[in-house]
Amino acid sequence: MEIASLDRFEASRGRLASLAYRLLGSATDAEDTVQDAFLRWQAADRERVEVPEAWLTTVVTRLCLDRLRSARARHERAAGVRLPEPLLEGDPMLGPADTVEQRESVSLAVLTLLQRLAPVERAVYVLREAFAYPHAEIAGMLGITESASQQHAHRARVRIATERRRGSDADPASARRIVEEFLAAAVSGRTERLVELLADDATAVSDGAGLARRLLRYETRERVASLARAGFKPTPAKRRWVGGSPALHIALVNGAPAVLAVAEGRVVGAVVFDIGDGVVMSLHGIAATDRLVRLNQVWRQREPDAPVISAW
Repeated sequence: MEIASLDRFEASRGRLASLAYRLLGSATDAEDTVQDAFLRWQAADRERVEVPEAWLTTVVTRLCLDRLRSARARHERAAGVRLPEPLLEGDPMLGPADTVEQRESVSLAVLTLLQRLAPVERAVYVLREAFAYPHAEIAGMLGITESASQQHAHRARVRIATERRRGSDADPASARRIVEEFLAAAVSGRTERLVELLADDATAVSDGAGLARRLLRYETRERVASLARAGFKPTPAKRRWVGGSPALHIALVNGAPAVLAVAEGRVVGAVVFDIGDGVVMSLHGIAATDRLVRLNQVWRQREPDAPVISAW
């Protein structure tokens, strides 16, 4: 492959990976999809490609749709066994974050809701909301009519707006203070304070460290408070499982504050908070090893802030 064609693809790689991540919810699958697109780019008659960016976006989107329609993906959606893969703030795979819509599209709360949409609805929503493609171009990419693209986008927006409970956004400093107070109450066993810090309709979802047959879901703030108290309570069994007494750090994950448990320089668990109106609206707990690979890669490249709890 000539250098110019290689450079053209590499210039688009980050944007393509960000698109694939939003569609698939997995950094590993996103990287594999972009690599598949590269192989197709190598084999293509590039002289006949009028707009390389549009061609590559179409290829990646259609490869993602193939993955979403696969038997494995359908089984995982039906069983409800996977949460989106969390990404540390600054990871280039998070992609554009210039608008509210772009930032929302990569939040764990919205990525989780996207998993419930039909593949084409998901693709239209991401292309429109996160990448601002006009419906005429989206229709061409997906092989549908412009009217159908508009209808898919409308249905997706309505469903996400209906199921996505949002309060007033907290500024980063206020959100961090809420998380610090929540963590302190959980570790010390002050369940009543935990309840006060949770929204009336708070929810929590956990992957059970990848050991559960399906996602564990909790509703009502009393149940979520009990889960947080049990989850953040240090025990000998938990320390054996993670290989020591981890430090607890607060970091930004998918644009939201999160508590990361770090043992021997490795993130072994993440709890991501959705904050609104001064309270915790939802929690997403991820500890399955295969869902923390990319986050660990980025974590090891940085000098982390001091932990809020040095030995849990």
